[in-house]
Amino acid sequence: MRPGPRNTITDVDGLKVGQADDASAWSGVTVVLPDARAVAGVDVRGGAPGTRETEVLAPSNLVDRIDAVVLSGGSAFGLDAASGVMDWLVERGQGFRVGAAVVPIVPAAILFDLLNGGDKSWREPPYRRLGTEACRNAALEVRLGNAGAGYGAKAGTLKGGLGSASLISDDGIQVGALVAANPAGSVVMPGQSAFWAWPLERAGEFGGAMPRRALSDEELIVGPTSPLAANTTIGVVATNVAIDKAMAQRLAIMAHDGLARAIRPVHTPFDGDVLFAMSTGTDSRPATPQTLTRVGSIMADCVARAIARGVYHAESLGPYPSYREKFGHVRAQRT
Repeated sequence: MRPGPRNTITDVDGLKVGQADDASAWSGVTVVLPDARAVAGVDVRGGAPGTRETEVLAPSNLVDRIDAVVLSGGSAFGLDAASGVMDWLVERGQGFRVGAAVVPIVPAAILFDLLNGGDKSWREPPYRRLGTEACRNAALEVRLGNAGAGYGAKAGTLKGGLGSASLISDDGIQVGALVAANPAGSVVMPGQSAFWAWPLERAGEFGGAMPRRALSDEELIVGPTSPLAANTTIGVVATNVAIDKAMAQRLAIMAHDGLARAIRPVHTPFDGDVLFAMSTGTDSRPATPQTLTRVGSIMADCVARAIARGVYHAESLGPYPSYREKFGHVRAQRT
């Protein structure tokens, strides 16, 4: 398998990504917009999640497709970004039809960036506006690092950010991940510049740093490194393989393994880790259990790579140094 031409989630046919930032608040919103309503599932693993419209994705519930997925900063304030996305979709007549009414289905998840140093003294939080702006900005190109939901993110003691990655098989299976990395845990190995995800790197996409030595038992037992103890990593994984809601939920579950490959520790009481899984269904091959297993495994690797790419591309902000400021620009050492 190989990364797609953009090495982002938009290498999956039928997806665009929109982003909007608030430079004074040091926060932002990222929206994944399918060209047509998409099948989706979700899996929540963190101990402090903030979500909207996740129950509708349960396989036993009525609505079977969604119109967008929102990732936002702002803690609970950021959930209002989905309202801005709904406004934009209603103007275009997109949504779940109930008689003459159209109700856009827009699941959302938020991360905690309220104490990152930005100006949060708002009378009216900006997130509804940012949600609409993100939709207007939707494109195939995806900004990484300090962008959208990753604008004010931190990753342990480093600046976090928005990352994305993709893999495409020779037989046409497309898989992508988009992640706002804001974990309480660390994305780099103790005392080294190597990312935990280093074995999965493709073509030096996050600097090529490799471990210099083996880790001790004590170093492998890592506690949260964030001084805030209020974090979260949220994201979306996607494929072109046609699946149903139950299969989408299974893919979201499998994709969480990517967080464990890139962050240590992960799924802590301080994190609200959430992953959504989407299918554009442009590849109509039968979604057998074997195909599902293959896609879910690929998704986990893409999630790990997306996390590392988000941190690698981030720029220093406030008290949080970027990876490249702390470790220097590490040249690619492997392909």
